[in-house]
Amino acid sequence: MEALSRSLQPYKDVIGQTASVVTIGQFFSGAFVCKDIYRKGTTKGTPATPFVGGIVVGLLMLRHGLLLDDPAMINVNVAAVFLNVLYTIFYYLYSADKYDDVLKPLGIGSLISAIFLGYAQLEDPSNLEFRYGLIVTILMLLLLASPLLDIKEILEKKDASSIPFPLTFMGTVVTFLWLIYGVILLNYFMIFQNVVGFGLCLFQLILIFMYPGREGQTKKEKNP
Repeated sequence: MEALSRSLQPYKDVIGQTASVVTIGQFFSGAFVCKDIYRKGTTKGTPATPFVGGIVVGLLMLRHGLLLDDPAMINVNVAAVFLNVLYTIFYYLYSADKYDDVLKPLGIGSLISAIFLGYAQLEDPSNLEFRYGLIVTILMLLLLASPLLDIKEILEKKDASSIPFPLTFMGTVVTFLWLIYGVILLNYFMIFQNVVGFGLCLFQLILIFMYPGREGQTKKEKNP
């Protein structure tokens, strides 16, 4: 691992900047969700979890970036928080049940953020990077894995259309780039979280191609 890290050191800035740009690009995928909500005139069938979760994880990852004094992580997560706040506001405007759909999850997310950010202030600095990194890793992976909550239904119906392809594809690319960046930094938390994240996204991509759902089947029938 150290030999690989040394061999990649000359590309550290390029890979870090590329990962940052691609990650910020991934955040704009939320605009497509908002466009669909606008078209339908309702948030029905579209949970606010990705947006609220994006704010929470973005805030915690931002703190992690400050802890590591890593400009790439800081810039990316500032953008993540900003964009997801905008998406959440948009979602709120179109939500029929604003409390259950937005305010309740936002309250829970705010509490989680406050607890862990407060913990980061109180923890012994010698233990902070390890323990806080572990917390951030777990929360990030839970967010990445959230589309798989319906895995049983996906397999039974052979329909993975509930998994958003653009977001999943970009997630696969992003986690791979941050994995390489983690190897360069020899940051084992970053390596671990992106190995698992890459695996989760890749698995979801496989499901999408195996079980494209009704829309995908229709396209195949039209284009044999």
